[in-house]
Amino acid sequence: MHQGSCLCGAVEFTIKGDLGAGSACHCHQCRQWTGHFLADTEVQFKDLTIKGEKHLKWFDSSNKVRRGFCGQCGSNLFFDPVDKDKHSWIGVSLGAITTPTNVKIAMHIFVSEKGDYYEINDGAPQHQN
Repeated sequence: MHQGSCLCGAVEFTIKGDLGAGSACHCHQCRQWTGHFLADTEVQFKDLTIKGEKHLKWFDSSNKVRRGFCGQCGSNLFFDPVDKDKHSWIGVSLGAITTPTNVKIAMHIFVSEKGDYYEINDGAPQHQN
């Protein structure tokens, strides 16, 4: 079992199942949203329990996904595909998980949009889009 929260603790969550492989998204939207890049893991919807949902806010960043964050402190928490018929998962920000994850970044995506102030040199596969 894994636990996590936002910075202020208004939104807490528990993940009952296994965490998926870590991924790092370097797209322009993720960089703006996080201030760097998004490191997340996919988990099954059925395995995620959220406490403090009244503080959870959602931003529809495209017609495909919405982004969940704490309305109190602004912590980015979830990357949620809109089409639930096609997706049974939700992305959870690895930095918001407060218990050990034992997850490594398995791939980088949208590296064509990465910031010019850092290098990616962890050896994980890099995808331009």
